[in-house]
Amino acid sequence: MTVKLDFEECLKDSPRFRASIELVEAEVSELETRLEKLLKLGNGLLESGRHYLAAGRTFIAGICDLARLGPPEPMMAECLDKFTESLSHKLDSHAELLDATQHTLQQQIQTLVKEGLRAFREARRDFWKGAESLEAALIHNAEVPRRRAQEAEEAGAALKTARAGYRGRALDYALQINVIEDKRKFDIMEFVLRLVEAQATHFQQGHEELGRLAQYRRDLGAQLHQLVLNSARERGEQRELGGEEPEPSLKEGPGGLVMEGHLFKRASNAFKTWSRRWFTIQSNQLVYQKKYKDPVTVVVDDLRLCTVKLCPDSERRFCFEVVSPSKSCFLQADSERLLQLWINAVQSSIATAFSQARLDDGPWGPGQGSGPLAVGSSATLGCGGTARGRESGGAGHVAAQVQSVDGNAQCCDCREPAPEWASINLGVTLCIQCSGIHRSLGVHFSKVRSLTLDSWEPELVKLMCELGNVVINRIYEARVEAMAVKKPGPSCSRQEKEAWIHAKYVEKKFLTKLPEIRGRRGGRGPPRGQPSARPRPGSFRSRPEPPSDDLGALHPGALLFRAAGHPPSLPTMADALAHGADVNWVNGGQDNATPLIQATAANSLLACEFLLQNGANVNQTDNHGRGPLHHATILGHTGLACLFLKRGADLGALDSEGKDPLTIAMETANADIVTLLRLAKMREAEAAQGQAGDGTYLDIFRDFSLMASDDPEKLSRRSHDLHTL
Repeated sequence: MTVKLDFEECLKDSPRFRASIELVEAEVSELETRLEKLLKLGNGLLESGRHYLAAGRTFIAGICDLARLGPPEPMMAECLDKFTESLSHKLDSHAELLDATQHTLQQQIQTLVKEGLRAFREARRDFWKGAESLEAALIHNAEVPRRRAQEAEEAGAALKTARAGYRGRALDYALQINVIEDKRKFDIMEFVLRLVEAQATHFQQGHEELGRLAQYRRDLGAQLHQLVLNSARERGEQRELGGEEPEPSLKEGPGGLVMEGHLFKRASNAFKTWSRRWFTIQSNQLVYQKKYKDPVTVVVDDLRLCTVKLCPDSERRFCFEVVSPSKSCFLQADSERLLQLWINAVQSSIATAFSQARLDDGPWGPGQGSGPLAVGSSATLGCGGTARGRESGGAGHVAAQVQSVDGNAQCCDCREPAPEWASINLGVTLCIQCSGIHRSLGVHFSKVRSLTLDSWEPELVKLMCELGNVVINRIYEARVEAMAVKKPGPSCSRQEKEAWIHAKYVEKKFLTKLPEIRGRRGGRGPPRGQPSARPRPGSFRSRPEPPSDDLGALHPGALLFRAAGHPPSLPTMADALAHGADVNWVNGGQDNATPLIQATAANSLLACEFLLQNGANVNQTDNHGRGPLHHATILGHTGLACLFLKRGADLGALDSEGKDPLTIAMETANADIVTLLRLAKMREAEAAQGQAGDGTYLDIFRDFSLMASDDPEKLSRRSHDLHTL
């Protein structure tokens, strides 16, 4: 309502004045409707607020009841007391806010509706009565004939009285209209101002209340973090916290290794029906049950007499088979990841059963062999390092070794001291909170593993020590100082850390241009155009690279390929991957070789392991149909051949000459690789037939794996050692 009436127009009673009156009355009617609606909404808000207060106080009572449950625990009791006290204060502040809101509604809006608009309605009624009286007096005065002087005089007097009465009522009505216009502005603005002030007081009190608990919340968070770590160490749990899907649990029990989780089992009857059962590996047996109180059904009496294999020909996905001399059991996991975990767990249990048998029988007893291993499939040797082993020493040794690297004593992303988690494909250490955020990014960004709860292969430990937080942060945080971005600290919230990690690794906001190739530990690579090493006959030959004054201008895939050469530069490889290099990039100028084949030619175990951890295809071939295992066999790199077997290399792959790796190994007279490949072929055939076999291969495989990591020179082979069979 923006109309203000002019008193002169009011006295004239002009059509303009009457039109203004009609407009004002319509606006006042709309104002009254909206004010009444606001009052109704305000009352609803107050009622809802009182329900909230009642529910909040009931909730506090429930927490108090929870605090009185069981024996008293000082830390928990203190936590609940402080929380309930703080919540009570906030509810009291909320009650004060509701009272202030109700008082403001009543004093401003309700008063405006009941008193201001009531006076306006009374003035309007009087105005229109006066207008009607004036209209009647005017008509009567006009109708009196000229000859009736007495009647004309009386009509004139009545008209004068009616006009005076109308003018008084019109002026009063105009005054009320102007008053209601002013009151509308002042009362509504004062209502909003008081409401905002009440809100400000309420939230200020809440901020002060939470501020008083800030230090206690930080201390309590640190205590809870330590409790989580202690609990994890005591239980020895290896499941990844916060994963997208549940993992079966694997731990040491009083009766040996214990593994449990849900699997689908195919019945052996004619209908081949599938049923979901709870499977457990314990006391050297595989058993299952439907319900907790049901008796267990034994599937395998002795794990030493069985083997496990994939079922790629099955109509259903994620299937594997546990084969024993007496029967076989067809099982199905819920996903590819759980399938790999179950196969690894069964094989680890087999190995543990044989190890326990050796301890029971003595060092020269009949139980010397290790458990059978179905070699030659990605499910058995190519599981990406999830199987347990004894190669890398105790968990404490691994944590101390990795944390001793420069910068690794603090979390790579928030600098919390003593991190106990790591990203194995990035090569950095992480605190438990940042590790959970990394895990939520997905394995294509970060593969998280515990330094204290998981077992580590020796080559993976060496890879972690070769990279580290300082090297990786030089890549992923290269422009942080230039951009004046603040890195989160240990006390920052999870949301701040999550935003930082997403910007750093997913959006890659802080990367700079690609650097020049650096040698190991910051040195430089070989000169351009100079061969890195003299190639073996028939092996992959590195061709001279075209001259380039700016290696930073190379395609990331080309830079990754060059950095994987002799000598490999892991920091530059990590830099190329950070800038989007395809880990399986092919070099069309060098027989479609991949970075993994280039690293194989350089005989770099760490470069190959780094590429495999970042998703390199162990079976991708060059123009001659040769994959990394072919080249490792031709060049006599036994340690790399062992690594590729662990990562699922195809034993039967043929090159363009129709030769598989075993044929090539026999032609080059490499006894070590021939032994590995023959045993792998034998175990593959035995597993296909459901035979258990012995544990010879597992022992030889471990020896080669340790030697390749700790004493690679013992596996080196010179050209004069080669001869053709």
